[in-house]
Amino acid sequence: MPIIAARPYDFTFPAHGLGLIVIDMQRDFLEPGGFGEALGNDVGHLAAAIGPTARLLAAFRARGLPVIHTREAHSPDLSDCPPAKLRRGRGALHIGDPGPMGRILIDGEEGSAIVSELAPLPGEKVVRKPGKGAFHATALGQLLPQLGISHLIFAGVTTEVCVQTTMREANDRGYECLLAEDATASYFPAFKRATIDMLVAQDGIVGWAASVQAIETALGEL
Repeated sequence: MPIIAARPYDFTFPAHGLGLIVIDMQRDFLEPGGFGEALGNDVGHLAAAIGPTARLLAAFRARGLPVIHTREAHSPDLSDCPPAKLRRGRGALHIGDPGPMGRILIDGEEGSAIVSELAPLPGEKVVRKPGKGAFHATALGQLLPQLGISHLIFAGVTTEVCVQTTMREANDRGYECLLAEDATASYFPAFKRATIDMLVAQDGIVGWAASVQAIETALGEL
């Protein structure tokens, strides 16, 4: 099987069982005026992940491998937003409030869209999720078997929240998971480093981590 040079050891995968999940690369998280900034974060920290994620998308698309995008966004009436999540935070803006890009984290608003550099192509699956993990209250669990996916590569934001949660959910469901280290980011760089170390600890208790370059090299041999 093809091999990706990774931590804590090489990641092997079947040529026709690999899929890419790009988590929540949305304007509300990456651009000024969105939910990320409303929480008091410097959204500039996330921009570094856009270029590497675009490279991953290009590599998967060139080989016809499955690509899945996720978006964290709620119904306009907020009926799918857990009350504890809705109440969270002490900033000026909360989920559903009007912002510079429309109502924050509401499906259909400008801010809920994926950034233009990483926009899904026709035919690529987009999963809207109300929680941090992409399996909660979504059809992702049914979609992956339909696509014949057994091994997953993850990119997106933020590393310690939605990316880590989804990777752990996938691991519990039997998927072999690898995180593309330079295609993920956090508002807090130290959190990113600590999260990756936790995921690969104890010989990959949750999964593997590798550079985009290493992934590209392995895909180039398919």
